[in-house]
Amino acid sequence: MVGVVLIVWVLVSLIQPLSALDNDLEKSLPTLQQHPLPPTLVQWQDSEGVGDYFEKITLSPAGYLIWSKFPIKVYLDRPTNLNDPSASNRRFQQWVEAVTQAIGEWQVYLPIVEVKDPKLADIVIERSDPPLDTSFDPETGQLNIPRARAAQTRYDFYFTEDKPPLLLHRMTIKISPRLSQSSILSATRHELGHGLGIWGHSDQETDALYFSQVRNPPGISVRDINTLKKIYEQPTRLGWPLPEAIVSGELSRR
Repeated sequence: MVGVVLIVWVLVSLIQPLSALDNDLEKSLPTLQQHPLPPTLVQWQDSEGVGDYFEKITLSPAGYLIWSKFPIKVYLDRPTNLNDPSASNRRFQQWVEAVTQAIGEWQVYLPIVEVKDPKLADIVIERSDPPLDTSFDPETGQLNIPRARAAQTRYDFYFTEDKPPLLLHRMTIKISPRLSQSSILSATRHELGHGLGIWGHSDQETDALYFSQVRNPPGISVRDINTLKKIYEQPTRLGWPLPEAIVSGELSRR
């Protein structure tokens, strides 16, 4: 019950102004602390000094969206019958090839491993169209239906069953099956950047996390990794235990 109560509180916090929650966050969630840098980012050096776009990164209520347990476990949809000769199954396998290539590109900078069970994954990559975020306009009485999106990443928080519980997160990435193989690669490269912690966009089209599609999508840039490293140098609430007072207080009310 402790976890359920606190998870609901965190989800409510996502739709409220962060400034109004600062005091409660300090008391009810893990304190902000730094995690050790993974060895791959410790070794990373920008010899050319090209900079980063760290100022574009958005904080979540839990702080920076940093992974602290490695390798990061990723699950991706795969066809159930590899011997199916149908065109739809071939397109599915091409989708898998492009997604796998994007994962391999990011593996150079952070330890990532594929798992077969989505329940064990930190990041789940689904072969599906992102939902349309329709909204109702009370002035016109009509629905605002945006253009279909090709890819989307979202995060959720949860608490472990450890004593005291740890605050962790999961990422879900949706990549449309309707894209060309090259577009699947660039979309996955971009969305996986979000999934690994770059919760924001670059303003330069030479970066994989550029905010818009370009004719010739770039690979992972030096600026992308400079930004990733700087994010992982920041304190976060993720991966740390809840304050003992909160756990004791919730248990005493059960």
